[in-house]
This record gives sequence, C-alpha cells and structure tokens, in this order.
Amino acid sequence: MIHDVGTLKSEIGILFLSEFNRKVIAKMLLDNELAFHHLIDFSAHVYLWKGHPLAQEKSIRFERLHDYPCLSFEQGDKGSFYFAEEILCENRYPHIIKACDRATMLNLMVGLNGYTLCSGIICNELNGENFTAVPFEPDEENQSGIMEIGYIQKKYGVPSEIGEIYLSEVKKYLGV
Repeated sequence: MIHDVGTLKSEIGILFLSEFNRKVIAKMLLDNELAFHHLIDFSAHVYLWKGHPLAQEKSIRFERLHDYPCLSFEQGDKGSFYFAEEILCENRYPHIIKACDRATMLNLMVGLNGYTLCSGIICNELNGENFTAVPFEPDEENQSGIMEIGYIQKKYGVPSEIGEIYLSEVKKYLGV
C-alpha cells in the first residue's frame, strides 16, 4: 500500500502504527514522500468467532490463548515482518497459521477455534455477524500494544472529491 500511494496508484491508504513497526514505517513514508494522518488509537483485542470457548470473556490474557492457533495474514517474502496486519506480531505464539485471504482466516477461526489480534473494529458487512472482539489483557511479557490508525497520502497532496468522501466515511465509521 505504501508503494501504491507513493506511486499514485492509490490516492489514500489506511494503516496502523505501533511501537514495534513505527520506525520502519516512518522511514518508508519519508522515502516515498508520504504523510501519515492520525485518526484514532485502539488497544489490542482478540478477534474470534462467537462460538469460541473464550468468546464470552470480559478480557483475555495471553496464557489463555496458548491452546488455540493464532491466525496471521501471509505478508510475502520481502522482509515484511514489520508490515503484519496484526498487532503484537512480534510475540512468540505456540501455534501459528498463516493465511492469505479473509475467507480462509474466518473458516480457520470457526473450524480450529483460531484467533487473531486486532484493533477490535468489526465490520459485519465484510465478515458476517458470527465474530467478536474481546479486549486483550496485557501481562509483563505481553504488553497490550496500541494501534495508531491513520491514513497516508502524498505529503503535499490534496485529496480529490472522492478521496474526501472516502475519508469522511472512514471518520464517520470510526466515530472521529
């Protein structure tokens, strides 16, 4: 996405910064003459299907996830560890499964009681209503990361009319 916005293939991109990826992403934004515009911050959540044994918990600590597979989007081969879509990707997970599309991820959540870590934003229009996000409860080894969600665009760019409409809808969806 950074490359696409940098080369004007895309006008706007949505991404998150965390303590873990901030330096690498900031350098790439600078190299591509892009600006990051903060929208909102979220604490980590455990995203799982509503039938998961932990789905009704008020919060979930890392040790409670030990018996379940962590699901992660495959990011490709080019040093993409810092570009993970999931927060706390630097943690060590006893069981991890990489998938390359949303449908596979959702099926694995149901079929294997898998989970992923995310912002807690749930889009029922994309994923259906069978999923939930439970706050991640940090401990000394597994701190709850903050996801600083924002959008990127060319540093001196001005959004087009459709870009403005898109950003307005994103802000409305996020409540900012």
